[in-house]
Amino acid sequence: MKKTPLNQIHKDMGAKMTDFGGWEMPVEYVGIIEEHKAVRKKCGLFDVSHMGEILVRGKNAFKSLQHIITNDLNKLEKGKILYTPICKEDGGIIDDLLVYCLQEDQYLLVVNASNIEKDFKWINKHLLEGTTAENLSEQYAMLALQGPDSKKILTELTDIDLNSIDYYRFRQAKVAGVNMIISRTGYTGELGYELYFDPEAAEKMWKELMEAGSDYGLQACGLGARDTLRLEKMYALYGNDIDESTNPFEARLSWTVSINKEEFIGKNRLSEIKKDCCQRKLTPFIIQGRGVARHGYPVYVGEEKIGEVTSGSYSPTLETGIGLAYINNDYTEAGSQIEIKVRRRKIKAEVVKGPFV
Repeated sequence: MKKTPLNQIHKDMGAKMTDFGGWEMPVEYVGIIEEHKAVRKKCGLFDVSHMGEILVRGKNAFKSLQHIITNDLNKLEKGKILYTPICKEDGGIIDDLLVYCLQEDQYLLVVNASNIEKDFKWINKHLLEGTTAENLSEQYAMLALQGPDSKKILTELTDIDLNSIDYYRFRQAKVAGVNMIISRTGYTGELGYELYFDPEAAEKMWKELMEAGSDYGLQACGLGARDTLRLEKMYALYGNDIDESTNPFEARLSWTVSINKEEFIGKNRLSEIKKDCCQRKLTPFIIQGRGVARHGYPVYVGEEKIGEVTSGSYSPTLETGIGLAYINNDYTEAGSQIEIKVRRRKIKAEVVKGPFV
């Protein structure tokens, strides 16, 4: 298994470790519920150094990426960030990623850890002349500082005014003397920052942040809390809620498809899908009573199977089971009553509008 630069620190802190897409990562330190609540009420620190970074640059970097992604790169300017899927010709989602505009002809793509090699090959395949892609994943460590107190904690370690960084914007600056990208982004739905910097500074940064956050109740958090936090906000997880067999419209990501921009990969098929969308949709539901739905569990109305769960968990905020499922479009209205088959029994659930919190 691959290891992040903070692997030993996690073990020294007593973290429960697991294999996550070929990476040995911390699932939890003191418990998922406690870590989850720390992020919602105070602040949490996540090691997300397994994420991938791909640099695309050159005279045709803009044109190349505008053809590769479904969203519109014209929305970007230096210092701004764009969330977008990249799709196959049939509209299937290869990955969802962030595009950072470093300069007019230079973009940093932050991709899911399990898709680094796949994305890199796909991007290289579709680059125009005079443009290059570099896989810089091993040249970056990445920490996510997330929660209502994140700005106060980070302010202790940097001279820049964090109020100058709006949502989905970034600045290059120093934190605790370390050069980095400070990004006003996150996967929790809370105020937060994602920090990109040299892996050799990873231990120093972790310790500096934990110390600066000690008076604010900063909690080290694992992937378990990261999952429950993103699920409460209905953020899609690649490999669960979206993959190459799903398209952005049925995944409720239509806002990421700029169908009227010039030609891009998947445009023709996505245009057809948009006109006749959709037989199924990614749908949020709340369990009524006890029980937790998990990925792959079938969804029923009476004896008719109408879908399948993609993500499910106990919600520490709502104190009940929640989930997402691809469901037949006839049953996606809020208030619809459904059942999830959990092993040999069916548990009742209700479709809701979402997000959950």
